[in-house]
Amino acid sequence: MSAEISIFDLFLQASLLVKSVMLILLGFSIACWAMIFQRRKALNDAQAQMKIFEDKFWSGADLSKLYNEVSSKGPATGIESLFVSGFKEFARLRKSNMDSPQAIVDGTHRAMRVALSREVDHLETHLPFMATVGSISPYIGLFGTVWGIMNSFIALGAVEQATLAMVAPGIAEALIATAMGLFAAIPAVIAFNRFSHHVEKLENGYGNFMEEFSSILQRQSTSEPSA
Repeated sequence: MSAEISIFDLFLQASLLVKSVMLILLGFSIACWAMIFQRRKALNDAQAQMKIFEDKFWSGADLSKLYNEVSSKGPATGIESLFVSGFKEFARLRKSNMDSPQAIVDGTHRAMRVALSREVDHLETHLPFMATVGSISPYIGLFGTVWGIMNSFIALGAVEQATLAMVAPGIAEALIATAMGLFAAIPAVIAFNRFSHHVEKLENGYGNFMEEFSSILQRQSTSEPSA
């Protein structure tokens, strides 16, 4: 029975360039998995925060008290950031004795859009890296495979009698690079698509809240006189 060759043995026998390719792909894979777990927790937390805040917001709570409650917890994040930015700008514009309710609402809406853009950027953290890993990892692995097979055939040409046993280890170690490229790329692509969809749902939820909150503030700006 022939001795079995482990993946680690094939790695040790590979050329320096193929080893470098494998280590790069291994680093990509480890980094990607760390980001996957971090992003999943961050997006789930944002979803849970949005549900909790919306339940509190639509329960009929006084907006001033809700603003003080949210602000007292520290820097607002997620949907709370939109609310704090909008209400703070609304109060500031009303105190400046602006006579146009529409100008007050427009200014408030712009402040919330800036907060929305900032929050979406935060939700999309690490997603470009996942997309990059998913796109380039198979090609990096293929490069290592081509280089390894090329070296195997060059070495094969230097002997008079070529056998499969002579070339098989070199081809096997080269193919591992392709396998590692796919191992890094597939989870990255799946995670990117899943998280992008989750971010889109959160962005739509934030946008809907922003429009509804703007309508509430518009009614307040027209029904109450400016100070």
